[in-house]
Amino acid sequence: MNLYWRSHFAGLLIVLAFPGPSAAQAQAPYRLTLREAVDKGLQANLSVLVAGTRVQESEGTSTRRFSQLLPHLRTQSYANLQNRNLRAFGLSFPGVPEVIAPFSNYDFRVYADQNIFDLQSYRSWRASQDQIESGKLDYQDARDLIIRSVASLYLNGQAAQARIEAAQSRVTASQALDKLARDKHDAGTATGVDVLRAQVQLANDKQAQLVAQNQYQQALLALARNIGMTPGTPLELAEPLQYQPIPKSQAESLLPSALLSRSDYLSLASQRQGFTEQQRANRARYYPKLSINGNYGGLGRSIGDVRGIGLIQGQIDFTVFDRDRKGETQELASRVQRIDDQIADLRRGIEEDIREALLNLESAADQVTVAQEGRDLAQRELELTQDRFQSGVTNNIEVIIAQDGLARAQENYILAVASYADAKFALARAAGGTEKNIGQYLGNP
Repeated sequence: MNLYWRSHFAGLLIVLAFPGPSAAQAQAPYRLTLREAVDKGLQANLSVLVAGTRVQESEGTSTRRFSQLLPHLRTQSYANLQNRNLRAFGLSFPGVPEVIAPFSNYDFRVYADQNIFDLQSYRSWRASQDQIESGKLDYQDARDLIIRSVASLYLNGQAAQARIEAAQSRVTASQALDKLARDKHDAGTATGVDVLRAQVQLANDKQAQLVAQNQYQQALLALARNIGMTPGTPLELAEPLQYQPIPKSQAESLLPSALLSRSDYLSLASQRQGFTEQQRANRARYYPKLSINGNYGGLGRSIGDVRGIGLIQGQIDFTVFDRDRKGETQELASRVQRIDDQIADLRRGIEEDIREALLNLESAADQVTVAQEGRDLAQRELELTQDRFQSGVTNNIEVIIAQDGLARAQENYILAVASYADAKFALARAAGGTEKNIGQYLGNP
């Protein structure tokens, strides 16, 4: 190998052995806060994007209906060469040929139409305006649902992260027990069974730690997918699971404001108003329609012979018989009845959601208090049994039982805190205005 290739090969080894700072930085996990997760979800979630396009679609529909109330202008120009069969029109004179020789003419014209009174078109346009408002409310409701969904996914990740920390603490305790059992066995104050029990407990705790780590990574994958990030992106939750209480509320005080804030409820009300306008448009089908139209332009046998001509006329239309109107009347009446039933059902559903969220919130708060006391007692029990085993008063069976009790107490506390946080998110959704008022439910506005 000559000197040139040796130098390049050595340089390649150096690059492989010592990667640059950019490669190391690319592996650093992204620290994601709950607010950032919510913002990313609102920007990238498919449901929000689809709801936004529906608003644009309804705006286009309204523009088309409004065009029926505006003037319509068009131009038409042509030049032709033609002949005529006079006999076909009932014209026959002696000495006049039946077919006139070819002749040409030129026509340049501007046509205009304007509806002066068209109540049906006006009511249809008003109905489309209500549809736009309903679409905007549906869009906001989709955003509120995404906030609820992303918050729950983030909460799942926080709970999984807390389980990793709890599992690590149990592994640390089991390692200490294993070392203590070995030392006492070497000193002749413990049996081989004590050592074996400690080893089994350590293996079980390590396996539980691996399971918790895998569940945490799965929670991050689901979170990344739903906020528009590549699932393989390294993530790290910046906010640990914490108990952050909020002031207590009463359902009677929340229900009236929820009916004024819930986008899904307001959307149904807006849809009903749109159907009402459509019913008025249906009744207006028998009203007269008054319009004015005309044209102006030039007509001549040649370009130089073009002379200005025009026409203006008023027009009134009456519908004498229209069987379709009766069918449309029945359709609209059924839609109004259906929307009334949906509004009544949703009203009861909102009250149920609020009361259920408040019940869960109160119950979860009590559970957190009890679980925290149970965790402290289990920790104290473990410390006492460790002292008893170290002093030779008993074997390590009591220690292992206490470790299992502490594991259950830690899991109970994690479940209680997660249940309280989830109840807060559920209450935020039930009370309406989730995007506007989410800060007071996060606990860190």
